[in-house]
Amino acid sequence: MNDQDIINSKSRPEWEELIHKWVHNEVDRKMLERRLLDGIHFEPLAEEFELSVNHCQTRIKKAKAQLFKNI
Repeated sequence: MNDQDIINSKSRPEWEELIHKWVHNEVDRKMLERRLLDGIHFEPLAEEFELSVNHCQTRIKKAKAQLFKNI
């Protein structure tokens, strides 16, 4: 099962609740929601949050790992 299948297995409100429950950094929560739930690519996210693409990818990867290990 890939990430998109996992995301599609729950409703948006369920994911928002889980993200808010398990991702404790406000910026990481917002980035993860934008990436997973809105489908925004890394380049626009990096611009939106004024980060490098690599830094954005790293933060999202860590936040996603935190989330997925608790669901």
